Amino acid sequence: MRLTRWAMTATIAALAATLVSTTRAEEPKKLKYPDTKKGEVVDEYHGTKVADPYRWLEDDVRKSKDVAAWVEAENKVTTAFLESIPEREAIKKRITDLWNYEKISAPSRHSGRYFFFKNDGLQNQNVLYVQDTLDGDAKMLMDPNTWTKDGTVALAGLEVSDDAKLIAYGTAEAGSDWNVWKVLDVATGKPRADELKWVKFSSASWTKDNAGFYYSRFPEPKTGAAFQDLNVDMKLYYHKLGAPQSEDKLVYERTDNPKWTIGGGVTEDGKFLIISIGDGTTSNKVRLAYRDLTAPDSKVVELVDNHDNKFSFLGNDAGVFYFKTDYNAPKNQIIAIDTKNPDKKNWKTIIAEAKEVLDSVDLVGNRFICSYLKDAKTAVKVHEVDGKFVRDVELPGIGTATGFNGKREDTETFYTFSSFATPTSIYRYDPATGESKLIRQAKVKFDPSLYEVKQIFYASKDGTKVPMFIAHKKGIKLDGTNPTLLYGYGGFNISLTPGFSVSRLQWMEMGGVFAVANLRGGGEYGDEWHRAGTKLQKQNVFDDFIAAGEYLVKEKYTSPKKLAIQGGSNGGLLVGACLTQRPDLYGAALPAVGVMDMLRFQKFTAGRFWVDDYGSSDSSSEFNELYKFSPYHVLLKNGAKAYPPTMVTTADTDDRVVPGHSFKFAAALQANHTGPNPVLIRIETKAGHGAGKPTAKVIEEVADQWAFLVKTLDFKPEIGK
Repeated sequence: MRLTRWAMTATIAALAATLVSTTRAEEPKKLKYPDTKKGEVVDEYHGTKVADPYRWLEDDVRKSKDVAAWVEAENKVTTAFLESIPEREAIKKRITDLWNYEKISAPSRHSGRYFFFKNDGLQNQNVLYVQDTLDGDAKMLMDPNTWTKDGTVALAGLEVSDDAKLIAYGTAEAGSDWNVWKVLDVATGKPRADELKWVKFSSASWTKDNAGFYYSRFPEPKTGAAFQDLNVDMKLYYHKLGAPQSEDKLVYERTDNPKWTIGGGVTEDGKFLIISIGDGTTSNKVRLAYRDLTAPDSKVVELVDNHDNKFSFLGNDAGVFYFKTDYNAPKNQIIAIDTKNPDKKNWKTIIAEAKEVLDSVDLVGNRFICSYLKDAKTAVKVHEVDGKFVRDVELPGIGTATGFNGKREDTETFYTFSSFATPTSIYRYDPATGESKLIRQAKVKFDPSLYEVKQIFYASKDGTKVPMFIAHKKGIKLDGTNPTLLYGYGGFNISLTPGFSVSRLQWMEMGGVFAVANLRGGGEYGDEWHRAGTKLQKQNVFDDFIAAGEYLVKEKYTSPKKLAIQGGSNGGLLVGACLTQRPDLYGAALPAVGVMDMLRFQKFTAGRFWVDDYGSSDSSSEFNELYKFSPYHVLLKNGAKAYPPTMVTTADTDDRVVPGHSFKFAAALQANHTGPNPVLIRIETKAGHGAGKPTAKVIEEVADQWAFLVKTLDFKPEIGK
């Protein structure tokens, strides 16, 4: 039998894995971690004294030599551990091969031209193209890969002018949330002189005359404070093309409430500026205001003057505005507000609340295209503007459909469809006829027919039925021996739906089971489901995740020694909380960029936005609940204890969830962990919370994670099969 290079690599790796496995079983050794100093910091919260011995690790790594030295020392330990894993190189080669396929986004139509992104395969950043027809020649407009040698400056936002002659675009350096906005001339492909700084959590909205755009920004931070200080005092401005930022016109601010967020968008007809004033948290509850752009020097008019509900602007007929909202509809509805008669008693329901959650709405082709979540899967319905039902959109299977963007007069729109074992496909949709036509399909080097995806429902601790997707190769034996990766999030009204991922595909290809639990705190079943996992009920989220792991063990998909858990950001908190509450249930844990100190998160950058979901240590009742599950503090309270193998991941320029969370958690875990299980931290450099991370860095990180699981879960991966 002739072995291919891939097969030979896999065979050698498997033999090496056997030797390593034997060594691990016979000679377990505890790693030598860096000596991490402890401070004497003690805070008092509502009469309770709380020690914070690793407070010094909150300091910015760019400014603190001590923190920088600690990061370097920790990375040396982690790198040495990962490089000792024989299978790692073969894993990296295989994921590189899988990743190396052409990726194209759904096109976006503007003034008869089509704009789309393409990645040839392994480019660090996606490249922007334009074409006059769907099958015509494409012209490259913007290649972020040329901005830096290492690909660490990324495109962070893009808005095409109404005449498609100009593009406003944001850039982000090293994954930071701070963006610099510029303007590109489509005809020449060259940037103009415009440059807008200190923009964060904002897009741009062009005026109908294409003479400028509205955007939001924060004041310039104090020197050296950009990556840690709270983001407050957001303001809405108008930028006139060609003018310096110093001359931008202030349009709206709320000096009475500097923590509120402010955003603005111009209606499609160019007649109104719609202003959304957020309550400063991720609940997305807003106040609404508008300004008549047809009347010079018109005043801003308040339309909704409280933060009781969420409103998403969809379009307008003159002074009648359409919104998706949860007003009197926890699963959302579409309403019309006539600005001439704006009292709530005059609000008109256009499309009533349904049994399923109304997730997103687009007004395209003079019809509302409504995407619903049916047990965390996409279902799409089309309605006339008066609310009359037209048809269901026939999707190619059970999965996730996204897109349907465009303008009201457009005669076509586009959407993508994917699932766990179904690579992304792009469809052209005709709102008038209902015809869907496949125009592009990703060609990944694997056979989707070898895999299966199922959805089950399991009971949580309090009896609540929770859905979970389970994906794996066909024909696996339910004998409790399968390495299994359980993923979750459970927060901020965010829904986890079936989608294609090369890294997850590789996990299944290696012989692993992949599971996603749709925990409370997410948006899969509307506001009630979301609120059931927030503040004083946050423990429900952890109970749901723990119950998911117990189900996988009970049904013999896996066993505790073969079960790994993974999550990022709020999902990092999830993993941190569950591994400290049930260390016996897991064979490994991968918490990424997690919120680990629940008593101080609101003191840094965007942390104040999360209070609506988490609560705050400033409240006595909420402090007590936060202190119970805060992963960092649980480690300190528990003292010496055995924990599962853990690899924490974060990045030095993460200004969303500052890396001090992960630094402190890792230090406490290493100090209080007993036994030989490795507990590591992998700290990426020149990277942020995740957005815009170069492909090369992503591949390295995934290879490290899978190699860590191969070793700690003790299994022989099938590589390249």
